[in-house]
Amino acid sequence: MKLGAVLLEVVRNDFVESVHAGHLIAIDKSGTSILEIGDLDAPIFPRSAVKGLQAAAMLRSGLRVTPQQLALICASHAGSPEHLATAKSILTAAGVDESALMNTPDRPLDTAERFAWGDKAPSSLAANCSGKHAGMVATCVVNNWDLSSYLHPDHPLQRGIRDEFETLSGEKVGVVGVDGCGAPLFALSLRGLLRAITKLVDSEDPIHREVFNACRSHPYLVSGTGRLPTTLMSKVDRLFVKDGAEGVFVIAQRDGGAIAWKMSDGSQRGAATLAVASLSRIGIELELPAESVLGGGRVVGEIRASRILRNE
Repeated sequence: MKLGAVLLEVVRNDFVESVHAGHLIAIDKSGTSILEIGDLDAPIFPRSAVKGLQAAAMLRSGLRVTPQQLALICASHAGSPEHLATAKSILTAAGVDESALMNTPDRPLDTAERFAWGDKAPSSLAANCSGKHAGMVATCVVNNWDLSSYLHPDHPLQRGIRDEFETLSGEKVGVVGVDGCGAPLFALSLRGLLRAITKLVDSEDPIHREVFNACRSHPYLVSGTGRLPTTLMSKVDRLFVKDGAEGVFVIAQRDGGAIAWKMSDGSQRGAATLAVASLSRIGIELELPAESVLGGGRVVGEIRASRILRNE
């Protein structure tokens, strides 16, 4: 992919020490593009930013879960006891256990939860994608689909997910990869990703409304305490937020504007700063703590949005 434009500056003692480049698009509530930075039409792997779309495809294939369970299916969760218990409840309701999960074993994602995990071995349940995979397994059980191959791109489950992607994005998937958790990755352009997320959030389709309402009602389950998606959804009404690995991020407000970005270097650093600056461009003013730069144990700078985002 192309490098993109500078979106963030790392400032130390009033000197720009480093920059993070990327691609970003923002639209207003009418759907009119108000900010386009970088290459918006090249395919990217949207990573976990599309878990809401995957969840919608599962519901469309007959999955029935509680709002809490649905929020976790959409999650890249921190790995708290509540997150793990909710993932386990999805499996239990389907009549299977953790052994049915085929996602890559891992320890909890967030620092506090990982510390509490201690020296226990990684597990598929503790991995941040366990909610999504539990939902995939449960969907297969409902349809009597083969469980051993549910991660194959040609499995009926994955074909349904691909159809949901293509319908909402208005694009045909041309590149297929493998996510860190082992699930298929269907590439979309950043423009197509934003279109898909906006349709998910604004849709009157009962399935899309169910996904949106579950995430809105249970933002903690979608991410975790102090994590950016949970914080943003807790602070702003009708806002849907989802992050993905390698610097992918989507924000959409029901009946409002929407934003999507992909950092060229895959960095998550400065995501809160970028969220505040880009939300301001669609009329949502929000204050979050600045991401500080330290020198000698004290604050000597910060990560700030680039001039183009500050509208200077």
